[in-house]
Amino acid sequence: MVNEAKGFYVAGMEMTPLATGMATAADWMSAASFLSMAGIISFAGYAGSVYIMGWTGGYVLLALLLAPYLRKFGKFTVPDFVGDRYYSDTARMIALICAIVVSFIYVCGQLRGVAIIFSRFLEVEIHTGVVVGMVVALLYSALGGMKGITWTQVAQYVVIVIGFLIPAILVSGYTTGIPIPQIALGATISQGGDAGKHFLEALNKINTDLGFSEFTAAFGAGQRSMLDVVCVTFSLMLGTVGLPHVIIRYYGVASVNAARLGAAYALLFIALLYTTVPAVAAFGRYGMIESINGQSYQHAPSWFKEWERTGLVAWMDKNGDGKIQYRAGEPFEGRPMYTGGSGNLGQRLVSNKPTSNANEVYIDPDIMVLAIPEIASLPPWVAALVVAGGLAAALSTVAGLLLVIASSVSHDLYYRLINPRATDKEQLRLGRVTMGITIIIAGYFGLYPPALVAEVVAYAFGLAASSFFPVMVLGIFWSRTTREGAIWGMLTGILFTGLYIFLVKFLHVRPWLFGISAQGIGAVGMIINFVVTVVVSLFTPQPPEEVQELVESVRTPSTRGDAFRKSALRVQGRQR
Repeated sequence: MVNEAKGFYVAGMEMTPLATGMATAADWMSAASFLSMAGIISFAGYAGSVYIMGWTGGYVLLALLLAPYLRKFGKFTVPDFVGDRYYSDTARMIALICAIVVSFIYVCGQLRGVAIIFSRFLEVEIHTGVVVGMVVALLYSALGGMKGITWTQVAQYVVIVIGFLIPAILVSGYTTGIPIPQIALGATISQGGDAGKHFLEALNKINTDLGFSEFTAAFGAGQRSMLDVVCVTFSLMLGTVGLPHVIIRYYGVASVNAARLGAAYALLFIALLYTTVPAVAAFGRYGMIESINGQSYQHAPSWFKEWERTGLVAWMDKNGDGKIQYRAGEPFEGRPMYTGGSGNLGQRLVSNKPTSNANEVYIDPDIMVLAIPEIASLPPWVAALVVAGGLAAALSTVAGLLLVIASSVSHDLYYRLINPRATDKEQLRLGRVTMGITIIIAGYFGLYPPALVAEVVAYAFGLAASSFFPVMVLGIFWSRTTREGAIWGMLTGILFTGLYIFLVKFLHVRPWLFGISAQGIGAVGMIINFVVTVVVSLFTPQPPEEVQELVESVRTPSTRGDAFRKSALRVQGRQR
């Protein structure tokens, strides 16, 4: 029941693996996956695929390393696991703060995605779009709890996949005659001036003719370095394993095997969308350039003028010929707001002063998926499907994140540290109030984000990787890990990563550590966390015997469940 803490936070541990897998996939396919990832790849090309590699690989690690063991540990939240495993309320508090910070940053990115959708297709100002999204997400998060959110997200997954795949299939079929996007990406163009040419070769030529790098180029001028690609990939992968709103899903199933099976289902469902993203990005870029470049503005396609009203697309006739000239380079001067990949994908327009280069067009990469049905002149119902899928993706993830923040404050902070006698009713009341306060604050940052949606989300993954991943993996697989090691590891990891992100993104300091970007610095923070945790653990007294027995019990088959429960009870009595 949602009026009890167990029902509200972990769905009474009654969810099936299939439902858990679908809900996790919907939770995972946020605005960053549905909207922004394809947009980044459209503009950055090959370099943008780092998001696909990192986020997909992370789920393999999650299924193998953590999901089954965390489910057996049986705690509601990540801070709960850290507090009990490391027999320390101080460790619990640090984990709680990390969970709130990571989840809050993630929420900000999702609300930005909601705002973009409403600002275009409901014909309201972006401020109104954020408010509507805030209210909807808060209502079904606060009223339904984990069980309500899970079953809502099962339905949302269906909407998300249909909304993404149908336009991808139609655009692929129109361009190449092959309705399977993954195959069509390597096919030849079936009509138009480029008919008979290999699609990727034609796209590369268009890019280079306009002054951009080849779409398929890797590690070239203006692209990420190989080291940065590796760091971003690992940051996203390991951040997946440590992401609180994903991990909490595996507490809602009935057994360890169900948790493992749920993670496998989630990976399968996510792959349906993720393997389609590169094709959507490539076909979207090709159609976008073909439809506007060299076109008279008077006869510009309707999609261009409709999006122009939102401020997410802009044009200035620099040479006075009345034609739209799309070239490499920034079209306008202004305060940089959106940067991606190599740092030159675009900027939020705060002035209309033109730059000296030939480019006359500004297009926000986050609009690409929403604009593709219009670019390809698909029927209006296809555009409606994309809107529904985008909203479902963004709102479902917001709900899961709000639940993590609420449980961290009401259960981990209030119940476990402040008032152990608090009733379920008191915890739930505080949790719902926390949701309301969180979404109000996040709404502001949803309106004025520091980067593209996927990049904002990448910061959250980097912080999760640098704070949670080492102490969770060591907490399960190395019984010698001490509370002192975990505390100092989490602190050094997240502080280093957070400071680097702040300096690079907000103070515009040049990436000083081997050129590693703010999106990839979480991998370095994770390594620092690992080293500090291990070294401090080796120089501090071993954990109590019952804690080491607990760690060993977590990794043993379920036949030793009685030993695990006895160890867990003894550990709870030692916390301070």
